[in-house]
Amino acid sequence: MAWEVPVGLESEATRLRRGDPAAFEALLERYHNRLYRYLLRIVREPATAEDLFQQTWLRVAEKIRSYNPQRSFEAWLFSVARNLAIDYLRRCKLESLDEPTESGETRTERLAGGGPTALERVIVMERSSRVGEALGELPAIYREVLSLRFEEEMKLEEIAEVLGTPLSTVKTRLRRGLEQMRARLEERGAAGEWQV
Repeated sequence: MAWEVPVGLESEATRLRRGDPAAFEALLERYHNRLYRYLLRIVREPATAEDLFQQTWLRVAEKIRSYNPQRSFEAWLFSVARNLAIDYLRRCKLESLDEPTESGETRTERLAGGGPTALERVIVMERSSRVGEALGELPAIYREVLSLRFEEEMKLEEIAEVLGTPLSTVKTRLRRGLEQMRARLEERGAAGEWQV
């Protein structure tokens, strides 16, 4: 029985740098939903997000030796995914992540609600739908920051590292994104349900 089993994210990243395939599987399982959801928010196409998700893990496997263990693995992983997504969007010229542009296309992400009764589940789903629609209408730079902050629960410093932008820029984008979310929700009559 081995007593020195490394646990935690950083030890898994260290094991992966040494070539341990079990560490790769553990990291893949840990980040599967979060990373896919993040990519889906950026590209807004499930099939493309899945392709980028797979490309991200291939890139991680290729570049793990260049990963600096002094950095957050999570921030490094999301940076790799973001760079691949930006490359894809530049090739397709769908929308820029660096400049706020309004897209006529909106997508609704139905977030699973959990309430003890059917009525409560319907109410939660309706609110989630409104928030998802409003988030989908935002320019990509705001949608990305809001997704990293509230869905992925990253700290502002980590978001700055993922985006490669100053902390002040992240704060500004977060504030403006929240303001635009509030305005869109007020247009739908749902402002009382969304407190910033």
